[in-house]
This record gives sequence, C-alpha cells and structure tokens, in this order.
Amino acid sequence: MNLRSIALPRVASGIFYGWWIVGAGVVIHGMISALFMQSYGAYVVLLREEFGWSATLLSVGFSLVQLENGVLGPIQGWLTDRFGPRAIMRVGLLIWALGFASLSQVNSPVMFFVSVVLIAIGTGLGGFLSLAVSVVHWFERRRAIALGLLATGFALGGLLVPVVAASLESIGWRGTALLSAGLVLVVALPLSQLVRHRPEPYGYRPDGGRLTDDDREGDAASGAAAALPAASGGTSFTAREALRTPAFWYLSLGHGASLLVVSALMVHLIPHLRDSLGYSLQQAASVVSLLAFAQAVGTIAGGFGGDRFNKRTIVVFCMLGHVVALLLLAYASALWMVIAFALINGLAWGARGPLMQAMRADYFGPRSFGTIMGFSSLIMMVGMMTGPILAAVMVERTGNYEAGFTVLAGLALIGTFFFALARKPNAPVATGGTPAAVSAD
Repeated sequence: MNLRSIALPRVASGIFYGWWIVGAGVVIHGMISALFMQSYGAYVVLLREEFGWSATLLSVGFSLVQLENGVLGPIQGWLTDRFGPRAIMRVGLLIWALGFASLSQVNSPVMFFVSVVLIAIGTGLGGFLSLAVSVVHWFERRRAIALGLLATGFALGGLLVPVVAASLESIGWRGTALLSAGLVLVVALPLSQLVRHRPEPYGYRPDGGRLTDDDREGDAASGAAAALPAASGGTSFTAREALRTPAFWYLSLGHGASLLVVSALMVHLIPHLRDSLGYSLQQAASVVSLLAFAQAVGTIAGGFGGDRFNKRTIVVFCMLGHVVALLLLAYASALWMVIAFALINGLAWGARGPLMQAMRADYFGPRSFGTIMGFSSLIMMVGMMTGPILAAVMVERTGNYEAGFTVLAGLALIGTFFFALARKPNAPVATGGTPAAVSAD
C-alpha cells in the first residue's frame, strides 16, 4: 500500500483530527438518542392513545430495532472493517431519514413495524458501531476517554428529550417524525463526511503522532495495514480467534445483561412515570433529562477512570448500580427515590458503556474490532429485545411495573458475575493469515 499522506478535510489546525471524528460522532449519536431511542417512550404514550395499541405490541416494535441491529451486526462489522465507516454511515443515514418519513405516515401496526425496521437499519449502519470502529483506530492510549466522549452523545441526546416531547405535544408525532427526517439529512449526513477509518493513510499514528519515513517504508515493503501492529502496541485477534476465547462470551453476556435494563427503560420509563406515578409527559421527560445528565457525567468520568484504573472492576460496580437504581424505580413512593434512580442509573450507564468497548479493543486489538463487535451484537440483542417485552408482559399481567423491574434487576445482578469473569485473553498463536483489505476512508 502506498502511504503517501491523503488529504484530510479542512478543519481548524492544532487539534488532532481524531478529536474531530469524536465531535462529529457526538452529534450524530446524540441525534439517534434524542430523536428516537430515548424519546421512544414518548411516542409509545401518544401511539397508545391514538390507536389503542397494547404495551406489548409497542415493545415488540422497539425490540425489532434490536433484532435488526443484532442480525445486521456481523455483516456491518465486516463491511466497516473492509470498506471503512464513512461509506457505511452514508447509506445508514439515508435509510434512517426514510424510516422517519415512513413513520410520519403510519396508520397500521404493519406500517409501524416497517418504519421501525427502516429506522433500525439506518441507526445501526449510521450509528455507534461505525463510529466506534473509527475511534478505536484513531486512539490507543486515550481510547477510553475518546470512546467515553463519543458515548456522551447518547447522554446529551437524552437532555433534548423534553424538546422532542414539546414537539410531540405541539405539532404531533407525525410532524415530529417528518421534522426528524429532515434533521438527519441536513445535520447528520454532512457530519458523517468527517469520519475516517484509520489515521495511517493520512500520515498519523493513533493519538496524534506523525508517521516517520521508516514507518512508511516498512509498511510499503510488508503490505501490512498501515503500520497497525506498531501503532497499536500489541497483537490483534481475528474475529475467529476472539470467538474462541471465554472473554468474548463473558463480555457479550455481561453486555447483554446490562442492556436488559437499558432497553426496558427506553420503552417503559416514561409510561411508568406517567401512568403509574402520575407525572405529566413533560415531567417524565425531565426525569429522562436528569438521567441523561448523570449519564453524560458518567461517560466522562468512566473514560478518564478507564485510562487509569482497572476497567473490569469499574464495570462490575456499574452493574451493581443498575441493580440498585432499578429497584428504587420499581418501588418508588417519593420523588427522592425517582431522583436517586435517575442519578445512579445514569452514572452507571454512562461509565459502563464506553469501558466495555475499550475492554474489547484492549483484549482483542483494533484490526477486526468491527467484526468482533458485530458478532457480539448477536448476543447483546437478546438483552435489548427481552427487556422491553418482559416488562410489558409483566405489567399487563400484574397491572404495575414492580415485578418486571425486579426481575430485570435480578438478571442485571447476574451480569456482574459475567464481567467479573471476563479476564484478558492470552495473545493468539500466529496462523500466517493475510490481513484484511485496508480502506483509507
């Protein structure tokens, strides 16, 4: 591969380009969070009122998002590793906009499910996995904080849920969905142009160092992936090698257990606060914003802490935080319990999220990170799909959320043991395989 430096987009000088990728990712990830993932519960309230659809049906709709992302994950991961995240994101963001436009015209469950599937494909291709692949390659020593800052996008998006709720109440859910489609096209799609796959084709090492002439000559002679082994400071696993390690399965199962809580709350937090505790839609959205604020603090704290302390230990304590927070919400009888839930769950969620991605990169290296993360998503989707449906079935049988949230807290507790067992694997034995094709995207 010819390593003559490829020109990067014109941006302000003096800042390592990897941080521009993180910045673009924060905005795009924040839009995914604000416009759909964390505002889905508000849509649920209005769709139930207009069509009389059950909580289970609407939970299945959200679970379709997770099913689609899980099934798509391994393919997306491979495509992203091979062709670069920017090309994949372009396609995804266009599909996402189409999904919102379709949602604005929904009149039946079938059309609702079709719209949700389009949104799922779009946010999957245009969202966190593609962005994380880029960030993992552009950072090594500061990987945890870079991933932490990227994850703040999801938290900051939660702060905008009251704005989305106000839009839903003023112009309706159809108008809000159509407006969201326009925002994706005029904001997210142009920002995706800043994303690049690896730093080496542009003359950089991870974290900002310039490649030397020796690096360039050595890479040209070997045909390796842009001096990646030297830059990453360790051996990278292939996806097949990673799948053979217990660490891959423990991380994936623990991640899936944590997503039981996250997905259930995305769907049922606002309905629970509104229907069970008597809050208005705006008050419930304000609780989501408080949770999002705590999540943003958690992502930054987790990123800095993960670069300095044992990531696995921090994640175990975060899982225990999920357990405590969910029990507080399930049995809330006073405002302070709801506030404590939002703060504890937000901090735990925020700190845990980027550290799990950083652990995967630390354990398995960056070369096949997208593909490895894609296979992990097959396991993680079980948690994302099960959480909302389990809570919905329990509430329709018992008339409240106490039993469902308590069961989910117990399953999250099991997840702490998976993370405790997820120790870093030994380096794989060299097999003489050929590195994957490298994209300069």
